[in-house]
Amino acid sequence: MQIKRKLMYAFIAASLLLFIKPALAEDWEKFSLDLGYFIANTDTSVRLGSGLGVSVDMEDLLGLDSTDSAGRVRASWRFTDNRRHRLDFQWFGFRRDGSRTIGEDIHYKDEDGNDQVIEAGTYVESFFDFDIYQAAYSYSFFQDDRIDLAGSFGLYVMPIEFGLNATGLLNVGGSESFTAPLPVLGVRADFEITPKWYFRSGLQVFYLEIGEFSGSILQTNVAIEYLPWKHFGFGLGFDSLNIKVEADGDDYPGIDFKGEVNFHYTGLQLYAKLYF
Repeated sequence: MQIKRKLMYAFIAASLLLFIKPALAEDWEKFSLDLGYFIANTDTSVRLGSGLGVSVDMEDLLGLDSTDSAGRVRASWRFTDNRRHRLDFQWFGFRRDGSRTIGEDIHYKDEDGNDQVIEAGTYVESFFDFDIYQAAYSYSFFQDDRIDLAGSFGLYVMPIEFGLNATGLLNVGGSESFTAPLPVLGVRADFEITPKWYFRSGLQVFYLEIGEFSGSILQTNVAIEYLPWKHFGFGLGFDSLNIKVEADGDDYPGIDFKGEVNFHYTGLQLYAKLYF
């Protein structure tokens, strides 16, 4: 009876093995390049603490477009034989300007600390240029032929330029710019739904306070990829990014302005994927 039971267990185990595909590193691409077009809904508020002490919503008050589009480039490279170690690089940017006769007063402090007002009815021109350069390293702590789960460490470098100029009864103008290198920690999860369909997702976070500097990042992304050919396919993704930087000097490298920037976007990206 025991022999029959052992034979039955062995038969069940052998049957299950027929449906289990070995976990091969080659099941995950070694190199990929994504070229895409990104359409985003944005929300931006800026306070300039030097020159102009203005705190404004740049879409609602100053007429910047709340919907913007941009090109996007992303590349990844698994640089070890087991393909658990991966480097990612990404770039995209926004270029926006607007003009509007404002419908409400803007209160601010000038360079001498005196209270001033840009009165309703003043014509104001503004701009906000924002680039994101990102590099990240990730290690796949769980990987088989269908699932790739990884932890990551990365760096955001974000050249930002923004400013405004107002003409009317009171002529004022000013701008600020800075480059903010901000580190992020994250997780990444990729799933093979079928041999031609993949689900990709990721989450990255950052928060830091040093002296008069504070900064935070929350970035999430999900995407569905269709890879009908051996080295080429397509993807559709959804991204969300929240960035807040507040500074009053040079307590953090690359930050030498006084003010605050809050930037948020959500958007869709359609991209072509080349992979090997």
